[in-house]
Order: sequence, then structure tokens, then C-alpha cells
Amino acid sequence: MPTLSDMIDEVRSSLAGYTLRQDRITYLNSAISSTATAITIGSSSNLAKGIIEIDDELIWIDNFSQASSTLNAAPGFGRGYQNTPASPHAQYAQVTLSPTFPRSMIKKAINDVINSLYPKLWSVASTTFTFNASQTTYTLPDDVESILYMSWQTTGSSLEWLPINRWRADPMANIATFNTTNTVNIYENIQPGRTVQVYYTTTPNTLDNNTDDYADVTGLPSSSVEVVILGACYKLLSYVDAGRINLSSAEADLNDTKIPSTAGVASSRYIYALYQQRLNDEALKLQDKFPIRIHYTK
Repeated sequence: MPTLSDMIDEVRSSLAGYTLRQDRITYLNSAISSTATAITIGSSSNLAKGIIEIDDELIWIDNFSQASSTLNAAPGFGRGYQNTPASPHAQYAQVTLSPTFPRSMIKKAINDVINSLYPKLWSVASTTFTFNASQTTYTLPDDVESILYMSWQTTGSSLEWLPINRWRADPMANIATFNTTNTVNIYENIQPGRTVQVYYTTTPNTLDNNTDDYADVTGLPSSSVEVVILGACYKLLSYVDAGRINLSSAEADLNDTKIPSTAGVASSRYIYALYQQRLNDEALKLQDKFPIRIHYTK
């Protein structure tokens, strides 16, 4: 499955087809520490003030030296600009000047989409506890959103799991009594001491590290990665037009004749339509895999 870094690269490569402007790229001529302010790059033709990106870090360049191909970060706020992590960078690491879509922005868009997927898409988790004949109410993990299915394991060599048909979930249980707001009441004759298993839905987890595996960390089906990619693309494309508002030059006027002023919005709407279609497809898959099971609350 793709990692967060793979997803960022896919979003960026997808968006490159919708923008006239291509990012200028060079490389680090020598490694730098997380606090270094002098940054030597490979090409003197790529020197400029403003924002540069190395790996996941944004750096504000205050001035540069043409003779030594050195960019100088602003003291104090230059490294780790816009709350990106100030990190050491290896020799030959890619340096992007004035990135159209910084990796940090793409990462945020990806996680925003993941956070917005519930309740259409959800992760499936499970928990177990031991049945007690004198007990009706049992606590559940804090991340439980809704219960999909409950069963208990019978005695004997068959190791059969029988469905539990009479139960009631309480998402607003008394926290002082149960130390959680999620409980379930069981109204069925189960052999004391047997294991009860609960399958439930939970909100997907976001991706924090570049090496995070999509399916393993989010808990979502692997096929839903395309939904997140499309969602991140439409969110980022909606800002393309706003970024062109402050351009006032002959070159900008020429570009406007090639790309209408609403090109970003139009592309964003198109990608959004694809996103909604794939989201509905994935939602139907989940519903087919985990159909609603009728149960009684008493």
C-alpha cells in the first residue's frame, strides 16, 4: 500500500497537469543541519528571495549570493517557515523554489479529507470482554462510533461464535460510573465466563509520518486511497485562482488569455465530482461487506 509520501507525490504530479506554471527545481550542493542559514545549491540561475522547499520544510530566503550560489535564510523565522519542521537535509536533496503546492499543504489536505470521510467511510475495529452472568452493562473503547456485530464463543471443540441478537448500545453512558461514555447492555443468556467479541466502526486515523502506510494507519480499505487523492486535489485546486489575483504584469495578462480566471474553480468542480462518485462507490462497498444486522434492544 502507498505511504503518505507516495500519496503526496501522486497529488503533486496530478496537480501539475492543471497548472501552467511549473516549479523551478534544483538540489543541495552540500548537506545542511536543522539550524543552518546558509544554503548552497547546485545552480546559480535558480537564486531568488522568497519561499523554498527542501523535503517537508519551508524556508524563507532573505537574500542570496550569485557568486557562491548560496541562499541565506532569514534569521529567526526563516527555517521551519509556516510551522513546518526544521530538519537536517542531505546532499543532493531536492530544492523547490516558490512551490505551487508545498508538501506540507498537500499533507494537510490529505488529512483534512481523511477526517471528513466519516460517516460515509469508516474503519472497523474489534474488542473482547468476558461475560458475567450477574452483569448487564459492559464498557467499550472510547473510539466506538457504532456497533456492527456482536457474538460469543461457545464451549466445546467446535469453537463456534454465536451471534448476539439482544443488546443496546449507549453512547452517552455515565462517565463517573463507567469511566467512559460508551457502553453496551446485553440481554441474552450466554454461558458465564465466555468471551464476547464486538465489531464496531470508528473514525479513520490521520497520517503523520511520511512512512505511514495508508491502510495500516487509517484502517480504511486499501481501494479508498483514490478517494483521498481526488479529495486532496479538489481542495488544493480551489486556491489556484486566488493565487493569481495579485499578478499584474504583461506576462500575467498573456497567461490569462491561455487560462481563464476561473480555470482553477472549474477544474476543482470536475475533480470534486469524481471524488463524490468514488466516495459513493467505496461507501457501497463497505455497506455490502458489513450489512446492517437486525437486533433487539430488549
